[in-house]
Amino acid sequence: MSITNEAELQGMQAAGEAVALTLKAMREHARPGMSTGELDEFGNAVLAAFGAKSAPKLTYGFPGWTCISVNNEIAHGIPSVKRILQEGDLVNVDVSAELNGFWADNGGSFVLGEDIHGHQKLVDASRDILRKAIANIRDGVKIAEIGGLIEAEAKKRGYRVIENLTGHGIGRSLHEEPHSIANYYDKYNRARFRKNGVVAIETFISTRATWAYENGDGWTLQTKDGSFVAQHEHTIMVTDGAPVLLTEGNEIWS
Repeated sequence: MSITNEAELQGMQAAGEAVALTLKAMREHARPGMSTGELDEFGNAVLAAFGAKSAPKLTYGFPGWTCISVNNEIAHGIPSVKRILQEGDLVNVDVSAELNGFWADNGGSFVLGEDIHGHQKLVDASRDILRKAIANIRDGVKIAEIGGLIEAEAKKRGYRVIENLTGHGIGRSLHEEPHSIANYYDKYNRARFRKNGVVAIETFISTRATWAYENGDGWTLQTKDGSFVAQHEHTIMVTDGAPVLLTEGNEIWS
């Protein structure tokens, strides 16, 4: 989507606020002993209060309102009353939704409670790399260059990136052009970011693995080698200068 007028900007800001504040509320509400199913229902209630509707359920018939992935799961984790969160878990919550015809997406990984398994360093790397990537996005910048930056920053910290999960365009639907904003330098991708374009930028920073595999339930993606992955995501509007953070309210950088 390219924002062409004030009404579209306000629409995207409202959608961005809904998913951002839902993500923030879910992160703050999560606690050891709670099921991911309970956390998901809480998130849906927050979305509903904004009048927003779950994007993965609308678009794909996903069996949950939000995606909640735990430990070796990377993305698209199915919320379940049987999955009980534990102290020190690496948890990822991804919230995307539609509001009045506008769509926004955001996500973030965090350590639940005390960092007894040492995941915080990975979480911090993902978050910091996303901040640096977004700071370098502006009109005319090659998408591949941002992917290269993400990969290089991960390597500096001793990590790798997941190559088959990417950021994407968004706005009037959940996934739009550009469909592949990779976390590595893709020499075949010659597309550029364009002013007023709306994109969801996300990092997938891994301890070892470079590929996500479906685990057999039809949805959940995870590593095969026991690696852990942290993800953070903002929906932004590209400008001539600093991008506009449409999901700033999630406070994933706080």
